[in-house]
Order: sequence, then C-alpha cells, then structure tokens
Amino acid sequence: MAKIDEIYNAVDDFGLITSAEAAQLGMSNAELVQQADKGRLVRVGRGVYRMPIWPFQKEAPYAIAVKSAGEGALLYGESVVALLGLAPTDPSKMWIGVSKRTRRDLGSGVTLVQVKNANPVWLEGIPCQPVAEAIDYAVVSMGWDRAMQAAEEALRQGYISECDKANLEKKRSGL
Repeated sequence: MAKIDEIYNAVDDFGLITSAEAAQLGMSNAELVQQADKGRLVRVGRGVYRMPIWPFQKEAPYAIAVKSAGEGALLYGESVVALLGLAPTDPSKMWIGVSKRTRRDLGSGVTLVQVKNANPVWLEGIPCQPVAEAIDYAVVSMGWDRAMQAAEEALRQGYISECDKANLEKKRSGL
C-alpha cells in the first residue's frame, strides 16, 4: 500500500490530517509538500492538509481551525453556539481553546483562549467546550439576550438540561 493511501485511510471526518499524524504513518513533511504539489493533498493551514476529493461540509472551517491550533485544541464559546446554530453569531470571528501556549497565527478572525483542564465533548465531529459552558463564556461577546436565546434553543435540541439553563438564568439575575 502506498503512503498516500495510508494517509487517505487515516483522515478524520472532514478529510483532514496534520503533519504530526502523517509522521506517525511514516510520511515526512517534505513528502506531504510533494503530495500537495501533485494535487493529492491540499494545504489548508500550517501543518494541516485536506483530501481534495472530500465533499464540502459547512462545519469544515471550524474543524480546520481546531486542527491548526494544535493537539488538545477545542472549539470554544460563541463558536460552539455558531457550530450548532443556536443563535445569531458573528461569522467573521472564531474562538479556539488551547491547553498550552500557542504562537500560531490562525488568521485575523481567530481568537485563542488559554484553558486549563478542558474536557471536550465531540459535536459534529469536532472537539468542543461543553455547550452550557460555551454559552456561559459567550455572554461576554454575545450579550445576555442572545446567550439566553442560545440556551433556550440548546435546551430544545437536547444539548443542555433544564438545570443548566436555570444556572444561566441565576447567573444573569446575579444570584
């Protein structure tokens, strides 16, 4: 089996693979660049490649940003709300939580948030901050009205419990 076939078998749900993941399969960075030059892979971020034949998915920009931020990164705050379509959000901004210092420049719209002891949940195939925590964090950027709208929709879709929503309401009222 050719190395590129192994890469194709190892991609995630979005057709993505990092150079670190490819190295574990025996492919060097130079070989990844050669595969990209031949059109077998497309470089979508620093150290992140995508299969060119993979179908478009509306969640792909989130997956690419999380992969580009490095190991242990997760979608954070308002970006979790946006991913799930829980409330109107600013599409030009994205929040990514990282557990260690990251110097990567992921673009003008991406904000890296330092997090400790992150316990991600997988939503739409992407590691994310738990929904109730994400809504709580997003209050800063969304405001209480939109955050509570997001909480109501999250409750309706089963992403949070009545208790989670009640906790947000208590926090809003300052209790």
